[in-house]
Amino acid sequence: MSDRIFLSSPHMSDEGYEMEYVQEAFDTNWIAPLGENVNGFERELAGKVGSKAAAALSSGTAAIHLALRAAGVGEGDIVFCPTLTFSATANPIIYQNATPVFIDSNDETWNMCPKALEEAFQKYPDVKAVIVVHLYGLSADMDKIVELCKKHNVVLIEDAAESLGTYYKGQHTGTFGDYGIFSFNGNKIITTSGGGMLVSNNEERIAKARFWATQSKDKARHYQHSELGFNYRMSNVVAGIGRGQLKVLDQRVEKKKYIYEFYKRELGDLEGVQFMPTNEWDAPNYWLSVMTLNGKVRPLDIFEALEEENIESRPIWKPMHMQPFFEKYDFVGTDVSEKLFEKGVCLPSDTKMTDAQLGKIGEIIKELW
Repeated sequence: MSDRIFLSSPHMSDEGYEMEYVQEAFDTNWIAPLGENVNGFERELAGKVGSKAAAALSSGTAAIHLALRAAGVGEGDIVFCPTLTFSATANPIIYQNATPVFIDSNDETWNMCPKALEEAFQKYPDVKAVIVVHLYGLSADMDKIVELCKKHNVVLIEDAAESLGTYYKGQHTGTFGDYGIFSFNGNKIITTSGGGMLVSNNEERIAKARFWATQSKDKARHYQHSELGFNYRMSNVVAGIGRGQLKVLDQRVEKKKYIYEFYKRELGDLEGVQFMPTNEWDAPNYWLSVMTLNGKVRPLDIFEALEEENIESRPIWKPMHMQPFFEKYDFVGTDVSEKLFEKGVCLPSDTKMTDAQLGKIGEIIKELW
């Protein structure tokens, strides 16, 4: 059996940038949840995406949770959330004892449908916040979504966990809303093994998020806590990995795009195959290359054929309104997200893949036709 080809696995820099920062943490004995790497990673990430402030946290989920708290979301509040996403987008809504309402996708972006969002605003005029996701590195239609949120005076949170390095009309995703979040989980375009970042132009709110993330310790000689706190701060060692990874982000985006273009060129003419949509205003990071099938070959046929060769592939996210835990909550839309789930295939998009491995994957898939 050949070595496994993963969907998207960690890829450390060839230059060893990460070890320089990690070694510095060891040399200074600063193996702690705070330190110069944490401070540096916050500055460098904020500078990269063009945001005024950032808080380095233990996960992207923690970042969404603190964004909801910063937005004042609490018990009984309504929060709009895309249905086509990973559960980490929706779970923090429940942490805050709030109520999610799931919004359908559209075919143009695969992300939150502005028409469905507008319908949801009419149905729930007292909504507290909107979370938008940039799925698989594809930007949502931000002009329309931002306009609707401003019209209804609602806080907008961008889940850019999958879209670091993606641009919408020349601006980084994650910087259009009141708050943006990034993830550095092991499968993301750059990784710290685990970790996340909350960004905002509201420096006061980011400072508050850092306070909550460090167990809400008041300024006092003794340990004093006037608010509920969380153990959400990023490790100084982990942040060192992130600083090194950030140096190769542009390289990773370039390779992800190369992979996507290879698949589209090799497989795009097969009967019933369509690739994820790109738009003239969208410069994706192509985190995963995704296609849908509308012919005799089914997604399961591809999953099984690749698995026989020790190659990982996955279905598209199962919509939240179809999940056992979340199915009791309201859903606004039609059936776009359900069809994408039923017909979608996430292809191996690992940036360490060679041309020979890409060619092998293409041949295995083409044989099914």
